[in-house]
Amino acid sequence: MTGLFLWLEFLALFGLTPLLYALGWLPVPKIPLLLAIASVCFIYLAVNGFLRKTDIFVLMRESKRALRTIAFRTLAVALLSTLTVTVCLPDQLFGFPRARPLLWLAVMFLYPLLSAFPQEIVYRAFLFHRYVPILKTETARTWASVLAFSFLHIVFGGWVAVTLTIPAGYIFARTYRRTGSLFLASLEHAAYGCVVFTTGLGQFFHHPS
Repeated sequence: MTGLFLWLEFLALFGLTPLLYALGWLPVPKIPLLLAIASVCFIYLAVNGFLRKTDIFVLMRESKRALRTIAFRTLAVALLSTLTVTVCLPDQLFGFPRARPLLWLAVMFLYPLLSAFPQEIVYRAFLFHRYVPILKTETARTWASVLAFSFLHIVFGGWVAVTLTIPAGYIFARTYRRTGSLFLASLEHAAYGCVVFTTGLGQFFHHPS
């Protein structure tokens, strides 16, 4: 596998695909497209031995410290998100669960499965393993993950989603890099996403503004 081929693949997957979608040149629904890409990436990881059982579902007794850290950071994200919406968008505070409680509950259940987990497969596990030959250090892979993940959010048609996902992407990449667990990275991603949709910032992450 040549470095040039990997670079072209990286740019096509993480650069060209979101850009074409944002421009309206990929007329397919977001979630089926994400699931299709994630499925291919998951098969690659499984076939090449990058997905051990403990990489996906770590035993809770071995991960208490990581879980406490994730819970603490999620609480901080919830407080910051609530404060931001209170100050900047007071009419939107908890607007989603108040206005459409059943749809909100569906999102709380489906978002971790259909969005957070597939994204972590692609932007953390696949990226961290597939592109070692061209991203030779953990720092390089971490920042490639962060920037690619942030750029993905141009599909929502605004700068807010892209900006907010830079620090979030760094945290998810750091969690994956430190624990080696796709489950923990997905759990943290799902927790943050559910907070965002609940507090009122979710409007920047589900349709073009």
